[in-house]
Amino acid sequence: MGNCLSVSCSVDAILIRCWDFISGPTNHIGSLEENLGALDSAQQQLGARQADVWLKVQLEAGKPSMKPLNQVLDWLSRAKTMIADAHKLLRDGPEEKTKLCLGGYFSRNCTSSWDYAKKVADKLAEINVHYSKGEFQRFAELEPAGPVEVRPIELITLQGSVFDEAWSSIRDRNTGIIGLYGLGGVGKTTLLTHINNKFSTTPPIDIDIVIWVVVSKDYSVGNLQDKVGEKMGFSDGSWKNKTVDQKAISISGFLHKKRFVLLMDDLWERVDLTRVGIPIPNKENGSKLVFTTRFLEVCGEMGAQKKIKVECLNPDQAWELFQDKVGDET
Repeated sequence: MGNCLSVSCSVDAILIRCWDFISGPTNHIGSLEENLGALDSAQQQLGARQADVWLKVQLEAGKPSMKPLNQVLDWLSRAKTMIADAHKLLRDGPEEKTKLCLGGYFSRNCTSSWDYAKKVADKLAEINVHYSKGEFQRFAELEPAGPVEVRPIELITLQGSVFDEAWSSIRDRNTGIIGLYGLGGVGKTTLLTHINNKFSTTPPIDIDIVIWVVVSKDYSVGNLQDKVGEKMGFSDGSWKNKTVDQKAISISGFLHKKRFVLLMDDLWERVDLTRVGIPIPNKENGSKLVFTTRFLEVCGEMGAQKKIKVECLNPDQAWELFQDKVGDET
């Protein structure tokens, strides 16, 4: 008698546990048919939004110098995966529903049905959340040109010691601003061009973009901003209509996320980098400014931590250059 009572109690306990399992707050089996219908509707809505987002990406990224935003591409990729997962679950739906009994609240294979029903419920919740994240203000951004534009250069004798000193200064993480100064015609522009082209083959530091601009004597902030902005892809009609302050904000917003090298040729006076929108290169941001000027005073006004004098060629180098120019026949 006692044994019968014990067995009866054990069976009752098991039945109660099973009922709690399938009818409690996570009653996925009882909601399976309803969730399958909701999942089908949700994946269709997500597919429609996916198509709309992709169309807008194509429209915006199809413009010159534009590329899709990474966050938009990531959303599209995740949406594609979720839709594929939903299709697989929906495809198995008819077979899974044949396992249900007692009005859909029980299953002939409780564990298998519960696992499947939970996957359906989880995927439905995941798709609903992802759908709500598919609203974007922008779908593409300006794409800068390649990190370095190799510039044409005349093959002439270069002062190796000066180049090595400049290149070493660029490698120095404590040096953010480097001034190359010397008389007109001694080869400052050639030296700067060699530095620019060297970045295309063996960059001494990790950089995102190298920007070359010629400043000259009669420069203006707006003109300099246009030269810098062109390298970043800022050259459409809306850019030209911006004020100097607005352009500075755009340039600063682009460069403060980048590790850049700015090469400025032919400075005759101090250039207010902040006014242009250029973050001051320093140890913290890892960016560099290298400029040429005829005047040592400009190096000080620009805050150069390294000032390198570019001298005239020595007699041997000058004779070598002369022979190269006039040719053997002469």
